Amino acid sequence: MTRLPDFRLEAHFSQWEFTARYHMTASDVQTMTLSELLALADDQDRAAFENLSLGYTETFGDPALREAIAQTFVRADAADVICFAGAEEALYLAMNVLLDLGDHAVVVTPNYQSAETVPLALCEVTGVALDPDRDWALDLDAVKAAIRPNTRVVSVNFPNNPTGKIISPADFTELARLCDERGIHLFSDEVYRGLERDPDRILPQAADLSARALSLNVTSKSLGLPGLRIGWITCRDRALLSRLERAKHYTTICNSAPSEVLARIALKARTTILERNRALIAKNLPVFDAFFAEFPDDFEWQAPDGGCIAYPRYHSPEGVEEFCTRLVEEAGVLLLPASTYRSELTPTPTDRFRIGVGRRNPEEGLAAFAQWMRGDR
Repeated sequence: MTRLPDFRLEAHFSQWEFTARYHMTASDVQTMTLSELLALADDQDRAAFENLSLGYTETFGDPALREAIAQTFVRADAADVICFAGAEEALYLAMNVLLDLGDHAVVVTPNYQSAETVPLALCEVTGVALDPDRDWALDLDAVKAAIRPNTRVVSVNFPNNPTGKIISPADFTELARLCDERGIHLFSDEVYRGLERDPDRILPQAADLSARALSLNVTSKSLGLPGLRIGWITCRDRALLSRLERAKHYTTICNSAPSEVLARIALKARTTILERNRALIAKNLPVFDAFFAEFPDDFEWQAPDGGCIAYPRYHSPEGVEEFCTRLVEEAGVLLLPASTYRSELTPTPTDRFRIGVGRRNPEEGLAAFAQWMRGDR
């Protein structure tokens, strides 16, 4: 395995995710129980789950699951989909297939750490930062300027983790065109797609815009089913998919059979699940608005354009790292400080923290947070 640095976010979660009393930085929407998911299944899929043979599965993924994924695209079909054990395996193997020594990649920051560190372990990488002073805007001219003759990949993530930013469909389409024009693979992390507050801002999927582009998705985030550990890449370059399959032979080989059937049920019920999850976020956001309105001198709050996480600014001179440490130790409220999103490629804000807005009943955690902020400790 390529030597990689410690994964700061996951190390932080290893310490606190299951011990903190209030998990207020969750990156996924409120999940459902197995019985709730099975209640959404048709008779055929319910029977398939109940009578499932627990043998090996196909490396590319269950054909019926791949068909259900393809149904979410305009121009892709089941043969353009390969499934993985979550989005992390997909990202790791894609970068190892697409990049080699002597290549170059462009990565938009901030991002989930492996989107940066995996390419950096393989080749030269240039970062292009979203601008926090312009509502996290992406400068397409900066992306264009970063591209070199040996650039093989441009990696983006919208709705963005951690900012919740969505660029315009016109800019995203232009980005795909720019990559196609130069023979570059656009790698698009779309794991929060479907949780946009404004349906008019839903971006096209990259694999629909370009035969070279890769669309990454997973059951974990927008569908709120991280326990299934099913992710996928959709790409109309089938020779590239074949290379991804051969790479997967060295990692998981194939996915969990029960998880694939459950993921198939979830994808078929996608409209229902996403409506539920968007409604939960819409219900929660006024609660977060009210919390941050109580402390205007301490925080700068902005609801996300999409997804279920936000990235507020903390104004106190003590600094966001000390603030998050004291908050979890003294009040049991877990947030993610800016250091977990530190980039080696670009300057990144040091006064921000990630907070999740997609879990049910956030009032209790916010009440403990507010009590601590007021000094009633």
